[in-house]
Amino acid sequence: MKIVLIHGQNHKGSSYHIGRLVAEKLGSGNEIREFFLPKDLEHFCRGCYKCIDDESRCPFYIQKKAIMENIENAELLIFTTPTYCMRASAPMKSFMDLTFTYWMIHRPRKAMFKKKAVVISTAAGRGMKTAIKDISNTLFYWGIPIIRHYGIAVQAMSWEQMADDKKEKIQKDTTKLASSLLRKKVKVGMKTKFMFYIMRMMQKADRGASPIEKKYWQDNGWLDKKRPWHEE
Repeated sequence: MKIVLIHGQNHKGSSYHIGRLVAEKLGSGNEIREFFLPKDLEHFCRGCYKCIDDESRCPFYIQKKAIMENIENAELLIFTTPTYCMRASAPMKSFMDLTFTYWMIHRPRKAMFKKKAVVISTAAGRGMKTAIKDISNTLFYWGIPIIRHYGIAVQAMSWEQMADDKKEKIQKDTTKLASSLLRKKVKVGMKTKFMFYIMRMMQKADRGASPIEKKYWQDNGWLDKKRPWHEE
């Protein structure tokens, strides 16, 4: 299995360690690739809209492309973020902003409809739910049908400072999470299909962001009978 981890921080803290635990408990022999934000994508979206017509015109295309190619080729995505002021980290939010053209309303990628994802967030006390929601919303609009969540208040500033009973709980929880991921088959549900059809209607009615995006949908056959989750 190809697994990609996107970490919303450069340091290897509690969120990082939990993400690694999940990846490693999925079995040996898996291909694991990791990216750290902001190290691997150190920019904020400028709102120039150049990517609407041509992805390669994004000022940060090279860094973004290196990450997104790995994401598209992976079977499982694991996103980790500490809680910054009750939300996902700023580098993670920047990453989501820079990849907004992958949303169903723009140019969704067929590969996304065949993936599983996990979103992990830790905090000293509160905020994990809202941080997880930030990322989960993006993954849903990418078209990913299986999204699992794990949030926990670690009550510590680092993995090393965490209490042993808390680490024991994390070990048990990640074992269950990894097991459920291995059992779960990828199947696109009604919620994802409904959103796709809403976006399809908008493209057909010329209510998308540009004629080039509509052509993208036409070239994929999605304005006709083809669907991104069907095998060809």
